[in-house]
Amino acid sequence: MEVTISGLLAGVMYALVALGFVLIFKSSGIFNFAQGVMALFAGMFCAGFMMEFGLPPLAAIPLTLLVMIGVAFAIEGLVLRHLVNQEPIILFMATIGLAYVLEGVGDIVWGSQVRPIDVGLPSGASDFFLDRFDLYVEKLEIAAAVVAGALVLALMAFSQYTRIGRALRAVADDHQAALSVGISLRMIWVIVWSIAGAVALVAGVMWGAKSGVQFSLSLIALKALPVLILGGFTSIPGAILGGLIIGVGEKWAEIYLGSTMNALFGLQASWFTAIENWFAYVLALAFLLVRPQGLFGDKIIERV
Repeated sequence: MEVTISGLLAGVMYALVALGFVLIFKSSGIFNFAQGVMALFAGMFCAGFMMEFGLPPLAAIPLTLLVMIGVAFAIEGLVLRHLVNQEPIILFMATIGLAYVLEGVGDIVWGSQVRPIDVGLPSGASDFFLDRFDLYVEKLEIAAAVVAGALVLALMAFSQYTRIGRALRAVADDHQAALSVGISLRMIWVIVWSIAGAVALVAGVMWGAKSGVQFSLSLIALKALPVLILGGFTSIPGAILGGLIIGVGEKWAEIYLGSTMNALFGLQASWFTAIENWFAYVLALAFLLVRPQGLFGDKIIERV
């Protein structure tokens, strides 16, 4: 039970990162390789505002959000506007370049040292789980999961019940049809990249509060890839379910699969170790063979 709860809480965090990919891919068809670096970039600015300028979290977080909105305008004006109707591979390569630009700007502005970030989230073991169920569960992980869950629900409500959300879905279904009814594609891109920046800010703050804001934070984007493969690149519920599956699966594999394989083959305990680092990718690869579009993804059929 302790391993399962820890996996579920980690899965919610993976889903939070995957949401940024889903939002941008749904509205523009762009696989944003820079989403993980955006989380690092937002975390660096938030931590920098708090440490260098002494701002409280209630001031640093909104100020960082304004920075991410500015980044969205810059991306649309300097990159996306000049790549309209280009091949997806060109847009994908542009996001790779964008990742290195954001990482370099963050390094120039704030430096490369690890920065702790404290936004007032509780830490230590949860007394509720420890006293009642004799389970060790981190308060920080619970708080991060609650924040991430609330953000997911807010994004789903925004997508379904607001005018801008309906416009985003219209653009995702058909760019030309959306343009024909007066929807500004450029403004939609600014909005969706701003929302992705806000998601990256939450992810950067949550992961930064757990392990500090450092450049390895950008690598969480790689862990989001198996989540997207399982859930589907165009589904918000798929990102959530995929994150939970990956989170629980890798924890179970680390605790139980390694010892089982060693016992089964009569190997030393050091043979099957660090399974948590690669289990998600093996699971995603196996899933691609069965259902390439993911659990909730759209099956693409091309007629030639």
